[in-house]
Amino acid sequence: MTTLARRDMLALSAAFALAGRAGADPLPGGLSLGPAQAFGPETVPALAKARAAAPWRAAKPVPQAWRDLTYDQYRAIWFDTRNALWRDTDRPARLEFFAPGLYFPTPVSINVVDTGEGSQRPVRFDLQAFDRTDQFPALSDAGPLGYSGFRIHGEIEEPGRFQEFAVFQGASYFRALGRGQVYGLSARGLALGTANGTGEEFPEFRAFWVEAPAPGAGEIVLHALLDSPSVTGAYKFRIFPGTATEMDVEARLFPRQTLDHVGLAAGTSMFFFDETNRHRFDDFRPAVHDSDGLLIDNGMGERLWRPLANPKTLQVSSFVDADPKGFGLMQRPRAPGHYADLEAEYHRRPSLWVTPGQAWGKGAVTLVEIPSDKEVYDNIVAYWRPRTPLEPGREHRYSYRLSWCETPPIARNRLAVINTRMGSNLDGDGRIAAIDFGPHGLIPDDLSRLTIHRSANRGRTSGGIVQRNPETGGIRLGFTFMPPERGAMELRAQLLLEGKTISEVWLYRWTP
Repeated sequence: MTTLARRDMLALSAAFALAGRAGADPLPGGLSLGPAQAFGPETVPALAKARAAAPWRAAKPVPQAWRDLTYDQYRAIWFDTRNALWRDTDRPARLEFFAPGLYFPTPVSINVVDTGEGSQRPVRFDLQAFDRTDQFPALSDAGPLGYSGFRIHGEIEEPGRFQEFAVFQGASYFRALGRGQVYGLSARGLALGTANGTGEEFPEFRAFWVEAPAPGAGEIVLHALLDSPSVTGAYKFRIFPGTATEMDVEARLFPRQTLDHVGLAAGTSMFFFDETNRHRFDDFRPAVHDSDGLLIDNGMGERLWRPLANPKTLQVSSFVDADPKGFGLMQRPRAPGHYADLEAEYHRRPSLWVTPGQAWGKGAVTLVEIPSDKEVYDNIVAYWRPRTPLEPGREHRYSYRLSWCETPPIARNRLAVINTRMGSNLDGDGRIAAIDFGPHGLIPDDLSRLTIHRSANRGRTSGGIVQRNPETGGIRLGFTFMPPERGAMELRAQLLLEGKTISEVWLYRWTP
């Protein structure tokens, strides 16, 4: 994971006149709301547009003592669930809040929206709403304090039991999970200049507006203001928790300057090792990753599978496309034995699938793979990069759906790649690639009817063979490739039946 140069965040000023009460109203659990202001569908977009027309200003951070908290000290303070917003009500969600400090030096504004009244009211910061151990120092609650983010609880597993299923905290990062899952990869509201030589810019969600859900509602709606030196944005999230938690996202961006490297619907994950690079790591586990591949349903009707890598040097891959049907970082192996990790439970980490809401035009699904020597670092980023730069002085709208799922919501009309293995050829001539495709009704009884397509941009490849794999119930494609003496080699393989592609297109970048 690249070290996030956390930028000071824009201080949020009031955009609308005070409308109503001037005091603080108590809430169940001891929290209180501030004075009311008007709120409507254009409140956040109008604020983002106004901010984009003004020079960017850094927000005031929390007092130095809060910023100087150690990791262990920050872990010693947590929100008391008895103070959760909407606790002891019949609303279908509960909100809990995070303390500022350490990695989160500037607070965010969190507001409750009453759509019936057309009003918004800020949730006041209350240090007494937190529990802490004696490891947490006696810090003052004076100064520019506020929450650093929040998490949403709902009845995701069973009625009457509220469990956490989404978190918004840190820059524009957020994550979610579906039923039976544990947290893994994260999403980002916007990525700017990822892997650029000039350095990455990290836009931040500076304020949130959460609509109070009606009893029995199946969705949670929230709005967010994004800001950075280069761009502001107004976001709307409609969140549907369930077996797969879905998020419909509307993003309205207002650049302050020309943006020629924008990352939309970005996902950030961790890939440490698997069978392809296991020899580099002295570890008792056979694989360690939150995601193992990038899946793309491109606009040309191809379904591409690119296994992830933990490279020795930075790698950036661009999959040029027009109007993609979807893409995402997948976690395909679901057997606990694939990881042999009884604590991390990598087999329960979600995949994240992006479905564009309208034609995105020309651009490229971009994959960034960063060298990593520890599994605690997110070293994988995938996003859509528009071909045309985003110009200032106008609004740019995008919509998409995020699916935090076990398998993506797409037609299962291709043989899926479920594993990739590589090693040296026994006779020392080249290397062997073994690609396992999962079981599927498209596999013919007579495997000789299959046509193997394989190619490479450099070096050479041998003829391949296809065999049944009794362990998986699918088939394995194996072939030998001879890399060039220097440089990388791009490999491609797929299976056809009677001239029609029946498998995902396997892509791989081999590096020395």
